[in-house]
Amino acid sequence: MNAPALVQKVWNYCHTLRDDGVGYGDYLEQLTYLLFLKMAHEYSQPPYLRDTKVPGAYNWESLTGLTGEALENQYRRVLKKLADAPGMLGAIFYKSENKIPDPAKLSRIVKMIDEESWISLDADAKGDLYEGLLQKNAEDTKSGAGQYFTPRPLIDAMLACVRPEPKKTILDPACGTGGFFLSAYDWITYGDAQWIEKGMSHWNPAKDNASAIAKSKLNKDQVKFLRDETFFGNEIVPSTRRMCLMNLFLHNIGSIDGEPKVARADALLTAIKGEDKVDYVLANPPFGKKSSMTITNAEGGEDKEALTYERQDFWATTTNKQLNFLQHIVASLKDTGKAAVVLPDNVLFEGGAGERIRRKWLNNCDVHTILRLPTGIFYANGVKANVVFFDNAARDEKVHTKGIWFYDLRTNKHFTLKQRPMMLSDLKEFIQCYNPENRHERKETERFKYYSYDELINRDKASLDVFWLKDDSLDNLDNLPPPDVLQQEIIDHLEAALLAFKDVAAGLPVSSKS
Repeated sequence: MNAPALVQKVWNYCHTLRDDGVGYGDYLEQLTYLLFLKMAHEYSQPPYLRDTKVPGAYNWESLTGLTGEALENQYRRVLKKLADAPGMLGAIFYKSENKIPDPAKLSRIVKMIDEESWISLDADAKGDLYEGLLQKNAEDTKSGAGQYFTPRPLIDAMLACVRPEPKKTILDPACGTGGFFLSAYDWITYGDAQWIEKGMSHWNPAKDNASAIAKSKLNKDQVKFLRDETFFGNEIVPSTRRMCLMNLFLHNIGSIDGEPKVARADALLTAIKGEDKVDYVLANPPFGKKSSMTITNAEGGEDKEALTYERQDFWATTTNKQLNFLQHIVASLKDTGKAAVVLPDNVLFEGGAGERIRRKWLNNCDVHTILRLPTGIFYANGVKANVVFFDNAARDEKVHTKGIWFYDLRTNKHFTLKQRPMMLSDLKEFIQCYNPENRHERKETERFKYYSYDELINRDKASLDVFWLKDDSLDNLDNLPPPDVLQQEIIDHLEAALLAFKDVAAGLPVSSKS
């Protein structure tokens, strides 16, 4: 079966399961378990003969040929056994359980996967299939998976500006399903400014540029480093981490018998050692201001307790999760490191610890570009965000930010997730203004404006919440956006207010109960 037909086959079966109440997320998890087992089996056969660490009694062949209750029972045994395995195997099967209630449907999935040789299938086909399922899962509001999925056009635009180089390390401390890693992998392998001109919603060099592979100049050492030593991440949610690891593996990043480079741990808990510092950080840290944990009180009820991270490598102690991620990212970079990070507006204007951190940030790093993002582009609503580009610098007495270029993609711009999604073409002008060939040679435009360090540092609270364009809709009712866009903007504002109330509630002391 050719790749497009296989993708359609897998999709069709997903729809069948949804009729039985199995959501995209559950289907994706089961597909991950079974695909990994099948590919491990293929790698254990000639000519590969690799030791995939899968015990014989719990391998792929232990499932094939079984039906009904026997299949269901064996599948449960496999999931339970492999959940305790070391390395990549244990990471994929961590806390795994069967979510397919009908043994006949489970048997059909096993048969569907068994009919194909997955190793020989083109990596783009496997990757596109899995990415498509991840996006569908993100669109399913009931699953809540949207918070782990950054719009791919935005990621591609960020990579087009940063342009990571071979044999350098990349960190995403809240990596979700691995979107930044995949785009970086594409850029390092096939990077060519020609793709910017295409204005595609998602760049796929192997499909969209027939000569891209031929233009790749990576040698064997660079290819190996890219596969095994380039990417490092954290993802605290087990199911999301599992999907990230499988997403990377299907795109030929990492090894089936290696150690996972995505840790199941809170990135903010541990100070960064010198040898762990990286060349690039690309990230969209989780939305929501307060870091908190749920604790069970003496009466058996649940309370929220604000988390404060005490780290010697942080400039200020705060419960604000976004400010902590910013400090963590700076601490994670080598002196020559570069970062492109999605951050909400509050990081740019908040007082107190926010102001102290911002002033340190402007002094210690070269914060050079801020892209003000429009609303309506994230699956998780209620946040106005920006992409901040900055370079780290050696710790000395110099002020390293000379000034910041702001690009306003928010004022008089309207997007929705379905009717008017943001495309890479919508970011083309920003990429051109950014001028990744030489960012020190730029020109102001209507949407691209420069503010010097002195202008910014002398603003109230050193606020970087800068805007200058006039909102046309405020003066002319004829310029109001379409009803669906207005509806989404109202929802965004309401959810932003709700998030703010939740942050306040998380920081309140727990009242004693009589």
